[in-house]
Amino acid sequence: MKPSSDTLAQMSIEELWDLYRQTEAILPAKLAAKQKTLEERLAKLGGAVAPHTVRARRRYPKVLPKYRNPSNRSETWAGRGKQPRWVTNRLKSGKRIDDLRIDRAAM
Repeated sequence: MKPSSDTLAQMSIEELWDLYRQTEAILPAKLAAKQKTLEERLAKLGGAVAPHTVRARRRYPKVLPKYRNPSNRSETWAGRGKQPRWVTNRLKSGKRIDDLRIDRAAM
């Protein structure tokens, strides 16, 4: 049974929420059954069924910090992503980004 858009438009919010909850409860089981039948058909045709596994995210190497807050040495920034507040505050006060750069030669 496919409700028409006019029927849906005439339904109250409570009725629509009930319909949504019913659909939410039934849909996963129907999708799983459909997937199972499709995998069985594929197996009959000789195709291999790959297991549905989630690939692990690629691990990126740790990036060393490039900038350090002179007033709080524990605050660092690698130069990637959004600038931390301490960087933007320093830049607004007239400092240059190079003034915050970590000197690797001095380490």
